Amino acid sequence: MELTSARPEHSFLFNAYADPPTTTLQRIKGLTTGSLPTFVDIGNNFGGSSIAEDSILKQLRLAGKKAAFMGDDTWMSVFPDSFEANMTFPYDSFNVEDLHTVDEGVIKHLFPLLEDPQKPFDFLIGHFLGVDHVGHRVGPDHPSMKAKLTQMNDVLKRVVDLLDEDTLLVVLGDHGMDRSGDHGGDGDLETSSALWVYSKGPAFTKTHIPPPSGLLRYTRFPGTSVPHRAIQQIDILPTLSLLLGLPIPYNNLGTVIPEMFWRDRAGDHLARALEINTAQVKKYLDTYRASASGGELDESWQGLESAWAATQVSAASAETKLISYSNFNWVALAACRSMWAQFNPLLMGLGLAVLGVGLLATWSAYTGLSEAEDGWLNWLTMQIANCIRGIAGGAIIGFFAYMPLASYLPGIDSLDCILFAAPIVSSLVMIIQSPPRLTFGTLKSTPVLLILHTLAFFSNSFTFWEDRLVPFLLVTSIVPYVLTGFTAPVSRLRYRILGFSLLFAVCVRLMSMSTVCREEQHPYCHVTFYASSSLPSPPTLVIALAIPAALALPYAITRFMRISRSDVGVARSFLPIILRPSLSAGALYWIIEWADSASVLGNKWAPVLRLLRTWVVWFGLGFALVAGGSLWWAVPICLDFEVKGAQAGEKRQVNVIGYANAFGAPYLVFWCIPLALVYVSTQLTGQLVVALGAVALLAWLEVVDSVRDVRSIEATFASATPSALLNADAGGAGALVSPPVRFADIVPLALLGLQVFYATGHQSTISSIQWKSAFLLSPTLAYPYAPITVVLNSVGPLFLMALAAPLLALWNRAPVSNVAPPPGAEKPEALVEPDVQVKGESTLAALGYMAYYATLLLGTAVSAAILRRHLMVWKVFAPRFMAGVLGVLAADAGVLLGVGLGVERITRRVGRMFGKAR
Repeated sequence: MELTSARPEHSFLFNAYADPPTTTLQRIKGLTTGSLPTFVDIGNNFGGSSIAEDSILKQLRLAGKKAAFMGDDTWMSVFPDSFEANMTFPYDSFNVEDLHTVDEGVIKHLFPLLEDPQKPFDFLIGHFLGVDHVGHRVGPDHPSMKAKLTQMNDVLKRVVDLLDEDTLLVVLGDHGMDRSGDHGGDGDLETSSALWVYSKGPAFTKTHIPPPSGLLRYTRFPGTSVPHRAIQQIDILPTLSLLLGLPIPYNNLGTVIPEMFWRDRAGDHLARALEINTAQVKKYLDTYRASASGGELDESWQGLESAWAATQVSAASAETKLISYSNFNWVALAACRSMWAQFNPLLMGLGLAVLGVGLLATWSAYTGLSEAEDGWLNWLTMQIANCIRGIAGGAIIGFFAYMPLASYLPGIDSLDCILFAAPIVSSLVMIIQSPPRLTFGTLKSTPVLLILHTLAFFSNSFTFWEDRLVPFLLVTSIVPYVLTGFTAPVSRLRYRILGFSLLFAVCVRLMSMSTVCREEQHPYCHVTFYASSSLPSPPTLVIALAIPAALALPYAITRFMRISRSDVGVARSFLPIILRPSLSAGALYWIIEWADSASVLGNKWAPVLRLLRTWVVWFGLGFALVAGGSLWWAVPICLDFEVKGAQAGEKRQVNVIGYANAFGAPYLVFWCIPLALVYVSTQLTGQLVVALGAVALLAWLEVVDSVRDVRSIEATFASATPSALLNADAGGAGALVSPPVRFADIVPLALLGLQVFYATGHQSTISSIQWKSAFLLSPTLAYPYAPITVVLNSVGPLFLMALAAPLLALWNRAPVSNVAPPPGAEKPEALVEPDVQVKGESTLAALGYMAYYATLLLGTAVSAAILRRHLMVWKVFAPRFMAGVLGVLAADAGVLLGVGLGVERITRRVGRMFGKAR
């Protein structure tokens, strides 16, 4: 600001709009090519390939000019051969925890080149990363930010002192940052960045009269009230190209900055620059129009032609000419911005059809399986075989149907037809073989909450506030169970239902206290997940509770298992020896990370703390996965045997401890292995949320089990055989039939997954991704560890609750036959067929859980399709659709792993112990 005030005619300060996505690689691409990267390109940020398009660096090389570079090594990924070998100094860009190495490296190599009287470079790029890393790690309000900005200010002063009159200095941010210091999305704070241009040479403006006002645009920086001169970030490309005497890169859509060419009142320099710029943009559009994709410009072409015709009016005044040139470029930019938002309604319709019919097929499988009873395995095997045949037949139909219909299917090829027809035919086969029955009972059990949740996605307001909507739906979903508790025929069941329902509701309420805020929720939302909205460190109370919570959660799990006396067998070793140290290591890692970030022990301890927490987290994850997994695989049973002495002539009495929960308890131990992995990967506030989520899950299992008992008692009395309640033979088989899993039992668990997801600091936005988790296992970005830990942190809560779905069928289920032998009949050779009831109901619960998330995905997809022209589509509806996709993938992965591995192994071991397993 001092330099700007002292020599205003030699500098300009702009608010430069950075097109989303505001990730580094995409902004580098925009700055060097003048093109518009899209959200589809965001995945390249972690593995970018070289840019083949025309760019300013390519033009420099063709002109024989030398380019120097130092800083963020992303430049080397996209421009591997553009810089002089002896003037290239890249540094690792993904070590977010290192605030100084890159900056110090840039400083080390920058000033020798500036001080060299020979000036061996024509173009020099210095990409500092300290400010960006401070934002990611500790937020914009941390004292480290002030120190880093002070350092950058000192560097800038020194650079200015070394400039000669032939050198132009351009200082800019490739993007902004949100209130927590992150970026990547399209928020105002993320897309707002400053651009400062300075030169000691001839003044940019020799007259006090500014360029025509029709060429200038103004905007306000977020949080300010004074309008400021605004440009597009890509405008710097044509400006620098012409100032360097280079051709403007072919696919540039930026417009030269008027102030940089305004030399006199006549504006001859600016007119010539704009003429060249406009001709370049027109040539690009003409070429694009003539290509196979040129139809995308149909809607905008008439407007473009009119804007171009205005530039060709020879009688126009000089000022009008300038404005017409700029207007054409702005119209072209707007048209091309809209092009990447083009939609193929036919493909969208086909995709929605696949989702819709697939959901109907899932519901058909759910209802069919629930009615199959003991023959569920044969029924399921037959349906799977039919679906496989349907996939094969559908693929063939799609391929041959494409040939006569190709001319009627614009934008669709044969592969699209195959990918559409295969799942459609397969789903139709399922629906035809097992049509969902529409009865009064079906209508009565309609999942109203699921329907309301799905319809809410058509409102941007509800989508903004889904994290507050979910707790309301969650508590509402247990109201019928609470009412059952008030009318339960046994006092013990009343106390259990009401007590555990209260515990469940309290856990949900406590989890709701943890919040992160979307941009749209301000000013009605206050961040509690972090210490503040701009300081992404844990609150003090959370730090104090982290270790106690890690120690208490295994104890809480033990207490729940002790209700059925199933805290024996593998649980007796796993919970205190495996789970508790793993959770404690996870909490300790994040405490050390906080101490390192806050420099509690000073910067000299930073390397020691980094090494220490790396080893701690490796232990936490490795011990749970390797030692815990091996222990459970070897001994997956939570049973013990108690032998009581008998009097002479009598047989000894053997009691099986944990028998009543022989399936649920070992599955819970299995579930605790990924629980530890997600817990360790989650930041401290999120760890408390995960712990509360685990307690809420166990409370819900007890509620479902108690309500199941109430239903069993009522059914028994209704059958006019109340004596069956007391009928249990010596083999332990009771006549009391346990009701199957209902969809209403699944709804709270599915909502609990979303509740834990939101309360662990996530939102349906790109900027809510917690990138700190990428550096859990190493101080730098290391594959495949970084993606794994980011996935665990992001969708781990959804996966965890999906993995728990089989517990609805397994919890407090003893290995006995559902039906007791008739009086006087011989006891069957084996009363136990666990794969008949337990596997079937586990599969039923898994299908119901998958159906819930598939329904949400369909709702988000339909809303995004219908509202694709809505102003909020890329800000709200499309991100929620992408979150819906991730939710379905996490849910499907969780239930498949649970049923395919957990349930399968447990039922086999229990079956071998107590009878024959099929």
